[in-house]
Amino acid sequence: MKYIPQRYVLGFMGFLASVIAYTLRVCLNIAITKMVVYKESAHFDPDACPTEASHNQILSDEVTKNLYHWDETTKGLILSSFFWGYAVTHIPGGLLAHKFGGKHSLGLSILCASIFTLMTPWVIITTNGNWLILVVWRIIIGLAQGVMHPALNNLLSKWIPLSERAKIGTLVYAGGQIGTIISNLISGTLINATGTWTSVFYVFGGAGIIWYIFWQIFCYSDPVSHPFITTQEFRYLRYTLESISMESHSIPWRSILTSVPVWALVIAQVGHDWGFYTMITDLPSYMSDVLKFNVKDNGIWNSIPYLFMWLCSMGSGWICDWLISSTRMTVTQARKFFTTIASLGPGIFIMAASYSGCHRYFTVAMFTMAMGFLGPFYCGKKVNALDLAPNFAGVLMALVNGIGAITGIIAPYLAGTLTENHTLKEWRTVFWITFFIFLITNIIFCIYGSGEEQVWNNVDNKKVKETHLSVEDTAFFNSKREEKNINV
Repeated sequence: MKYIPQRYVLGFMGFLASVIAYTLRVCLNIAITKMVVYKESAHFDPDACPTEASHNQILSDEVTKNLYHWDETTKGLILSSFFWGYAVTHIPGGLLAHKFGGKHSLGLSILCASIFTLMTPWVIITTNGNWLILVVWRIIIGLAQGVMHPALNNLLSKWIPLSERAKIGTLVYAGGQIGTIISNLISGTLINATGTWTSVFYVFGGAGIIWYIFWQIFCYSDPVSHPFITTQEFRYLRYTLESISMESHSIPWRSILTSVPVWALVIAQVGHDWGFYTMITDLPSYMSDVLKFNVKDNGIWNSIPYLFMWLCSMGSGWICDWLISSTRMTVTQARKFFTTIASLGPGIFIMAASYSGCHRYFTVAMFTMAMGFLGPFYCGKKVNALDLAPNFAGVLMALVNGIGAITGIIAPYLAGTLTENHTLKEWRTVFWITFFIFLITNIIFCIYGSGEEQVWNNVDNKKVKETHLSVEDTAFFNSKREEKNINV
């Protein structure tokens, strides 16, 4: 490990953190399709798709024992309840990461969410499917995960230079798409193989606990506290991150809350999250209830859009860094360009999917294109907080992502309310709403957004401005590292 650049180790472990977090977040979305007693709508829909012979196949006696009578509105509440807690802990999580560093904030976030996910089947079965208790349980999981993104942003600001920001930032955050793919694929396969939805929660909860052990061993909050980092890498990071303080400072709340680029970023995040959470929480239900895919095929076909999104996000991250480093685009131009792609593209293809009728594989292709165009979001909006204020990246991410997460409460509930009869027409309304939110929020970001470091990011820290290590600096670094090792 000593000879591997530690910023890459942190980037890879951060990527795995996103993977684990999203498996814990979305595993319920597939599982719930086999937790509910399916009722044919009394509403006649002339455009309804034909049902496959295997669509309502009973997989085992165990499944029939653990089915619950939850209507679409109740399902919407259950699926959105995660975000009730998730939105609440962003600001506290950002403050914790800013004060104490991101290592323990991120680690405990994943560990707690994993343990509660592992216990979810026990909670559901022992309460005989009491949906209110399940809602509370998912809120707790959301509370745990709300700390994650502020902690990740804090870590990235301490470890990743501008020249690698889009690539590594995209790798870390796009881990969510790999997590969604894994969750969808494994969930459908597990339910089909074991005949019970409970296995889904055991597998992903256990994986999160294993990740936590490795995280504690190999990752640290900043280069100063890392026992494996080489002097060469430390010198490089001090040079390239000269405006970044390794110490905590008072947060300029007034400047943050009155910053036009910050609020433009918040609005852009709201637009993206509305579309993304609509897809991630409701696409499995759309494929099951409207397109009539069985649970195994649902998991497989529901994974393809996220795989394409991941590929597009990684490719766009490299292109974005190249455009900036070659001066073909300024940081501001690059952020707005890729944000626009990630807003207009998905909106157009989601609408195309809603008019595809019962052409199931063409519809999947349209959803796949929509999710692919969402990929450039990561090198557009997602890393923009690091541009604006790297010294307060965790807090800024907490504000931006926390407000955006509120859409995770509203969007699934609204979709459930508008689609009580599972008709194509009802879902088309949901997708039209999504399209206009994408469009309006992108226009605002293009007008008021920025990729320039804000003046209130500057802090008075002489050590930060040093770009080369003297003998005294090296001695300070070693003594500081030994001191932190005692406390870690």
